[in-house]
Amino acid sequence: MTVDEQAWGELERDRTAPGTVTRRLFRRRDLHIAVRHPDGRRMLILRMSPADAAQVLRAAGPLPRTRGIDLAFERTADGHSELQVALTDPQLREVFNPLVSDIAVSVRDTSSSIAAGIAVVERFEHWRSMLQAVAANGMGPEARRGLYGELWVLRYLLLLHLPHRDAVLAWTGPFAANQDFQLTRAAVEVKTATGKQPQTLVVANERELDDSGTGNLILTHLSLDERRGGDGESMNAMIDALRTTIVGAATLAEFEDRLLRVGMLPHQRPLYEEPRYTLRATSHWRVTGDFPRITEKDLRSGVGDCRYRITTTGLDQYLITTDMVTDIIRGNDG
Repeated sequence: MTVDEQAWGELERDRTAPGTVTRRLFRRRDLHIAVRHPDGRRMLILRMSPADAAQVLRAAGPLPRTRGIDLAFERTADGHSELQVALTDPQLREVFNPLVSDIAVSVRDTSSSIAAGIAVVERFEHWRSMLQAVAANGMGPEARRGLYGELWVLRYLLLLHLPHRDAVLAWTGPFAANQDFQLTRAAVEVKTATGKQPQTLVVANERELDDSGTGNLILTHLSLDERRGGDGESMNAMIDALRTTIVGAATLAEFEDRLLRVGMLPHQRPLYEEPRYTLRATSHWRVTGDFPRITEKDLRSGVGDCRYRITTTGLDQYLITTDMVTDIIRGNDG
């Protein structure tokens, strides 16, 4: 389910009279995209009874708010209630489309209008948190390095050896998946650092290096030089190169959606001309057997969200070559 500019364009052109033009998205749920004329405000609208709206408010508490995108209940002339997600800042137009699409997917299979309303609030809160996290200064240094590393793997490992759509869809990091890339028979977790050797790698939780169900789990470590100026590559240059490389409008749209989900907002592009990154070294390990890690089965009942560090020294027996990695990505590992 994707809401794109074509869908909004059809509603914006239908301006026979002042008022709101809507298009229903699903038969099962009273969910609509809408454009209000004459001001052209774009909205996602979930209609329900006032009694159900009251239940949603009791369950969700005060509705979250963020700059540029509003969430509010409105009463209609026919006595219904509408939960409206409205775009109020045109600068966030490119963010609004994936936000609306994401909320629509979360609503589609809910069991009732109350569950649908709660789903709208929860997904709105997820996007609000993301937008607040990047705030006015953009992504923080650690997040930028991590994203650069994931984009490097996408550009130089997956796109070179897989159909482009398969490669882009395999990039699951923006969805907070257990690993940054998930393929049918393999998964790749990417760690990016700028410290001196030997380095330690931070593992975010007990599922990140759990190879259950992955077939092959690869841990890729990129060591970067990071500086302002110089001959390195900026985040913008990396993203522009990927936009030029990726073939297919639908595949490129999937890539752009993932960039937005990690907080790369189009109007903040000037923030990402610096710093610049130069790759110093790349290492790949196959995570298997006695590889040093903590997984769910190692934890006592009630223990979770286990963040820990591993050192890159002493992992030589698990090292694999880039050629071996590409064989695994292609599914040719035997």
